Amino acid sequence: MPNITLTFGKPLPVTVQAGDIAWYLDISAASEVEMGPIISINDTTIIINASAGVTPPDTGDFVFYVKDPVGHVGSLKGYYAEIQFRNNTINYAELFSVGTEIFESSK
Repeated sequence: MPNITLTFGKPLPVTVQAGDIAWYLDISAASEVEMGPIISINDTTIIINASAGVTPPDTGDFVFYVKDPVGHVGSLKGYYAEIQFRNNTINYAELFSVGTEIFESSK
């Protein structure tokens, strides 16, 4: 599989990681194209292990990435949590609802 190297004019988001799947929106065809997994990242450049037959995006195409949903799910872990809500305005504000998922994970 050939590698595709993309260089951007601004630093990449800190959430981009090796293993994320790179995609782009082909503006001319109005379709999404999956390029493949990101194998290397630096400040403004990513290298993608492209699937066979995938062409690199053109200038102006929207490039995005998708994380593996299985590897990035989770919940709070531990025995103690503290949450504080603050209203830093002088206007009246009302908190409608707060919810959480709590389960005993170990003893």
